Amino acid sequence: MHATVHDVFSATAARTPGAEFLFTESVTAAAYGIAAGAIRWSEAAREVERLRTAYASAGYGHGHRVGLLLENRPAFLFHWFALNALGVSVVPINAEMRSAELIYLVGHSEISLAVTLPERAADLRAAAAEAGIAFETMGPHDAVPRARTAAPRAGEAIGLDTECGLLYTSGTTGRPKGCILGNAYFLRAGEWYAALDGVCGIRRDAERVITPLPLNHMNAMAFSTMVVLVAGGCLVQLDRFHPKSWLASARESGATIAHYLGVMPAMLLAAQPSAADRDHAIRWGFGAGVDRKNHAPFEARFGFPLVEAWAMTETGAAACVMASREPRLVGTSCFGRQEDFVEIRLVDDEGQDAIDGAPGELLVRSAGEDPRRFFFSGYLKDEEATREAWAGGWFHTGDLVRRDAEGNFFFVDRKKNVIRRSGENISAVEVESVLNQHPAVKTSAVAATPDAVRGDEVLACIVVREEVDASQRERIAAGIVEHALAQLAYYKAPGYVAFVDALPLTASQKIQRGQLRELAQALPGQPHCIDTRAMKKRQA
Repeated sequence: MHATVHDVFSATAARTPGAEFLFTESVTAAAYGIAAGAIRWSEAAREVERLRTAYASAGYGHGHRVGLLLENRPAFLFHWFALNALGVSVVPINAEMRSAELIYLVGHSEISLAVTLPERAADLRAAAAEAGIAFETMGPHDAVPRARTAAPRAGEAIGLDTECGLLYTSGTTGRPKGCILGNAYFLRAGEWYAALDGVCGIRRDAERVITPLPLNHMNAMAFSTMVVLVAGGCLVQLDRFHPKSWLASARESGATIAHYLGVMPAMLLAAQPSAADRDHAIRWGFGAGVDRKNHAPFEARFGFPLVEAWAMTETGAAACVMASREPRLVGTSCFGRQEDFVEIRLVDDEGQDAIDGAPGELLVRSAGEDPRRFFFSGYLKDEEATREAWAGGWFHTGDLVRRDAEGNFFFVDRKKNVIRRSGENISAVEVESVLNQHPAVKTSAVAATPDAVRGDEVLACIVVREEVDASQRERIAAGIVEHALAQLAYYKAPGYVAFVDALPLTASQKIQRGQLRELAQALPGQPHCIDTRAMKKRQA
């Protein structure tokens, strides 16, 4: 039984030394200025051992934390595994972070060393000075500086409960929370993934998993990386998602499994169809949030299923639900059924179990004696938030979900994204899905804006496919609202349509809901924000 991430990496490297472990395709190689091609398991193992020895000699050990600002480069994985062998937790740092964000992360996590791209070292040192943290930086290939403090847990056994990583939530509202993730969390994710069946069977030592998702998020760290460590095979870690070259990268790398976020299928479908669309070896895709209107057309055009799943940083695979068996109910926001290892409740605003068909907040816990088994270990320095998240012995996800009579689960929206208009709850995601079907709309995001009579009103930020001048705005806004009124209850249609150049997005290309809510407060009354409330009338 493996007790650490390093253990399982080492075991697979010993079993398949000559096989390919990492493959860097041409686009990523050019972006990073590194060599394209494969790194074999034995080569990776030698580099990890070299780093482990260097860190140990410099005094790093159990209980230390080290930041990694290395983007999606192979060096991220090598440093992670080497540090993990010593009981050192890694704190992935998003390369998009700037001063205030870095000051908070460095100070809150209390990392004493960051392995960083050389061009960001000064930013990190300045953040550490502002946070009052004793701090060192090093490049990925530099000599390891001496540890400033003794290992806090020196002499204690390193095992399943040892902190492996500290991942910060996206911080779409308020300050990001630091999720403490143990070795057990990561090992469980790999083992869960390796045991998938149905549409998503895993072939031992044969899969090549391609992902553009960032290594500072749990999907890339805990799912795509860990399944390769557990089941063998090869990881194809892209620098980011490039819609124009993604398919070529999949072909070059021989990818057999693809990870995606909902925005990616939409961008691939926007390209002109080609005879080469099915010229790949991808068997299935793993992801979440594909727009319902794009799901079936994507599968028909590109020839592989997009298998929707639900999980959070806090839950990992401990409560992952996945539509891995037919019928997948393509185009309905279905993300699967309950599995034996997890218990699930849907509760209404009064805390009562929601009836079938009605949305309720998703509550989850592990089946068996320990409801927190394989979940995150807690929020760093925030016991109150941890207790609140686990109120009543269930983890409160903040997601609104409905269940049908057959036990299928359907994502509705984040609870905090619900707009409350005249007593009616309106899902931002539901409205966005309809707006995105309008031919003039490239993409949309919906939020609440204050209304003196109704409490909230629906405001839609619209990025159009072609430039719109001032004389066209009212006509196009009216057309978008008419389109919504034809498919939604009148109160769900936008009361304001704001034409914007771009939506506020997180580094992983999700809508930055906190920033969107702030934007929605200020948009009404501006020339590019059209008041369409008069169009919203109750139907006879």
